[in-house]
Amino acid sequence: MLVTGISPAGARRQPDELIVEEPMTIQLDGVRVATTMRTPGNDYELAVGFCFSDNLLGGAPVLGVRYCATGGAAETEFNVVTVDTGGFAPVPTPRLGNTSSSCGLCGNEAIDELCAVLAPLPPAAPIDVAVLASMPDRVLGSQGLFAATGAVHAAAAFAADGTVLFAREDVGRHNAVDKVVGRMLLDGALPAAGLGLFVSGRASFELVQKAWAAGFSMLVAVSGPTSLAVLTARRAGLHLVGFVRGERLNVYSPERIADDPRWGSLGAAP
Repeated sequence: MLVTGISPAGARRQPDELIVEEPMTIQLDGVRVATTMRTPGNDYELAVGFCFSDNLLGGAPVLGVRYCATGGAAETEFNVVTVDTGGFAPVPTPRLGNTSSSCGLCGNEAIDELCAVLAPLPPAAPIDVAVLASMPDRVLGSQGLFAATGAVHAAAAFAADGTVLFAREDVGRHNAVDKVVGRMLLDGALPAAGLGLFVSGRASFELVQKAWAAGFSMLVAVSGPTSLAVLTARRAGLHLVGFVRGERLNVYSPERIADDPRWGSLGAAP
């Protein structure tokens, strides 16, 4: 697409690469459960990750994933994905998309609901603070769409030594996380105990929920968390680190960390 670029040298028409954003409807056993705006690509992972992290599968195995369910994929422009459990998953309640925020009593109720279906995470081995600080640069090498457009978020699963295991991009932060979770579920790599989840934006309640559901030990964000995200992470036993920029970062969960005069590692709370 041609745009007008303005610089000290003046204005001129120039080509610019834009990220594609299209709606995708997710169905579970033929029932529509959500429609999300996403960047096309890794659609099966997104659909599976969404169903899993929103507890729609109810422990049922994923038997198949396909575009559409009533006709050819081209008829729906590859914008309808069906996750199939053979009817073993609970009948889902349709909704239009992700809830974006919660507060007050509603927030407390949301945490209580999660605690009713998710057990606290087991203690994790320490991860060196230097590794956490390096994660934005480590993941940047997997952000081809961001390099081309500057308009997408990234999520990545990483090991304790900082090795990036899976990285996905999308216009939506939630979608990028769902793509990572979906890939890991399809590969039989969940729960993600001992692994960290990196996100390129802020850490919302929903992202903490998805990290907890997938069994990640740590959520690392470039930006800050919401208050409900912090409360949820502390209830879950999930390490939550925000504002990871350069040599600085903030630890929001646990409430305090073990004394370490070298600030060499971040592990379980005493």
